[in-house]
Parts: sequence; C-alpha cells; structure tokens
Amino acid sequence: MVRYADPGTLEWVESGGGPLIAIPEAVLPFWAGADSSEPATDYDRACEVDGYVGLLPVGDSAALVFGDDPASTSFLPDHGTFVRWAAADSEEELLAGVPDALDSALWAPEIHWQVPGPVLLFDSAWPGGTADRTEHLRVPLEAGRYAVRAAYVQPGPETWVGLVQLRRLAN
Repeated sequence: MVRYADPGTLEWVESGGGPLIAIPEAVLPFWAGADSSEPATDYDRACEVDGYVGLLPVGDSAALVFGDDPASTSFLPDHGTFVRWAAADSEEELLAGVPDALDSALWAPEIHWQVPGPVLLFDSAWPGGTADRTEHLRVPLEAGRYAVRAAYVQPGPETWVGLVQLRRLAN
C-alpha cells in the first residue's frame, strides 16, 4: 500500500491511470479487468463510467466505479466515506478538511448499491481473482443496500478532496 505519512496513517490505493473500483468479494472472480479476449473488457466498461461514481454489473452483483479522476483513495469508516486525494500538501491537511467538506458538499444525485458483504477497492485494470496480490483495500461493509453520493470539495485554499459517502438503507 502507498503511505503518504508516518506509520499508523491511512492506507491509500492508487491506480495506474484508470478508474478505481470497489467490488464485492463474492463476485471478484467475475471481474476480468483488462485481461479479456472480448473486444470490450471490464476495464473498458469501467472507463466509460461518466461522473464521480457509477455501477457496473459483475456476476449477480455490481461494482462501484470511481470515475472522473484516478485519485489516491482510502476509506474512513467513521464517516462511511471513501476519501479521494485530489490536492493537499499532506495527509494530515487533507483529513483535517474532511468534516467541513462533508458538511459543505454539493452532492451529485445518489445511486443505490446492493452489496452481499465486504468489498475490495483496487485498480479496475486488474482481474478480480488477482486483487489480493495487488494494491487493494478491503472495506468490511455489511450486506445490504446503500445510498451512494459523491462530491468534490475545496475545504481549504490548497486542498481538494473527493468524497464518496455510503449510507446503509433499510431493506
């Protein structure tokens, strides 16, 4: 994992330039990434997602694609939010701006995501079956339906952060 600060800080996932993706562990074997004999690979489908986030079918579930920018991304369980490092001088500065960013965000329309349990965040170019051998972050979501909303916010003069917030819905 990439670390931007001293040990004990967040683990961040980066991509090689394409979108990051969060896929339920239960359907990882069904994600081929860029490795496919088909003309349009799963990675190609992920690259076509327009906006901050989108859903793609994978097996009998769906993957959450982080579109727009391949920013380094981590997860803050206390806020139920993926944090995307767009610009900041330090991790400390970025994270200090998150509470204000959450309060002031102008959220894009939310989408609903049904997950069967924990998800892995990784570069969408990699096949799901190899995700545990690549840079990834396991997010221990409970099975259920989630409202997902996203925004980019400037909480400070030199700080920009992308937010992808999950809120568990009643089934």
